[in-house]
Amino acid sequence: VEFLYCDLASMKSIRQFVQRFRAKNCPLHVLVNNAGVMLVPEKKTEDGFEEHFGLNYLGHFLLTNLLLDTLKQSGTHSHNARIITVSSATHYVGKLHLNDLQSRCSYSPHGAYAQSKLALVLFTYRLQHLLTADGSHVTANVVDPGVVNTELYKHVSWVVKVAKWMTAWLFFKTPEEGASTTIYAAVSPEMEGAGGCYLYNEERTKSADVAYDEELQRRLWTESCKMVGISDKSSRVP
Repeated sequence: VEFLYCDLASMKSIRQFVQRFRAKNCPLHVLVNNAGVMLVPEKKTEDGFEEHFGLNYLGHFLLTNLLLDTLKQSGTHSHNARIITVSSATHYVGKLHLNDLQSRCSYSPHGAYAQSKLALVLFTYRLQHLLTADGSHVTANVVDPGVVNTELYKHVSWVVKVAKWMTAWLFFKTPEEGASTTIYAAVSPEMEGAGGCYLYNEERTKSADVAYDEELQRRLWTESCKMVGISDKSSRVP
């Protein structure tokens, strides 16, 4: 195991990480987009993005795009490279505000978190569409790990913290259990060549209806490219 530092809340850090990784000339067979914050007070990243959207979504969007060439070179017909992005059941209640992705008009920690998780599902579906159109040996899937007992809940109210402390043993998954679907998506032979799936408890299931809106997927992708400063090579793909 080798550790390379990458701050997903910093576009500069992401670019530096990708440079260091590429310098190693290593193949890349699996990329898991798992970093995240939840229900944080209103705060901006060093690039001026609302923290949920900047870290949870844009950080992974940029990282994935900068590593796509390496992933494409690493995948083969019999062993596709795999991209797994961790979303949440919260995306079902999320609303994407294309005219206010930074939640400047009205900030809600719950709304901002749900929007970032919906954006990850939309991103995954659009990415798989582009990979298929390109004939790449890379698949992209999105995972709902369930309710997992981690430090992700440190910004919830004290009432919720007490309730979590009392009931976690009964209703929450352990981190190991929470990772199982991500691992399934990353290594299971059953997922070889399968992309554009929403997975929960190691099974394919249906995501929110709005996540299948292809026009919304395209518009989010184009806007995301502008925000992180990369060219939108997907503009010619319907």
